[in-house]
Amino acid sequence: MMQRAAHTALHEWSNIVRPAMVRQCLQCRVPVLHLSSRAYSVVPPPRDSEEKAMLDRMLRVDHAGEYGANRIYAGQMAVLGRSRTGPLIQEMWDQEKKHLEKFNEILSENRVRPTALLPLWNIAGFVLGASSALLGKEGAMACTVAVEESISEHYNSQIRTLMEKDPERYTELLQVIKEFRDDELEHHDTGLEHDAETVPGYWFLKNAIQLGCKAAIYVSERV
Repeated sequence: MMQRAAHTALHEWSNIVRPAMVRQCLQCRVPVLHLSSRAYSVVPPPRDSEEKAMLDRMLRVDHAGEYGANRIYAGQMAVLGRSRTGPLIQEMWDQEKKHLEKFNEILSENRVRPTALLPLWNIAGFVLGASSALLGKEGAMACTVAVEESISEHYNSQIRTLMEKDPERYTELLQVIKEFRDDELEHHDTGLEHDAETVPGYWFLKNAIQLGCKAAIYVSERV
């Protein structure tokens, strides 16, 4: 009986520890212990229809942004996957996959419909990623800088909104958004460190992509 109890306790402990994941720093490749977001819903039950509408908009656009980012990296990998830059792009893409998986979970648990424009973002994201990669590593990195800067700024805006309303009520949601924001900023810095600004027409390319990102954010919140 004692052996069976010990085995059960060990099994339960392993289930507690298992959600922790080790994420590597993109610059130094030093393993960093990074606890994954909780498995249960991070969104508190809405108090009224106004709060539900606000949270639905936030979750819908965050899901759309992570979906689009996944498609962009997929397009870049289609062009540069076998190049020296491939592993770096794959590493950033793997993080974006985890972001999307989490928002898929949150939308499902809270019965929030995704944007109706996902089919469009599917195509547009892949085309943007592939076309930027056709400009070489520098073009792909310039695209990454533009997109990740836009996403991190949007996450910061959401963080300010939730902090102003009730930081204790939204503690879990804030934790997820901050974690993903930090990943996006890391991708942004990685792009700069890998010669994003050396691509011809960098500022024009960056501003054009960010204009498209702002438009996508606006319509994804509402449609």
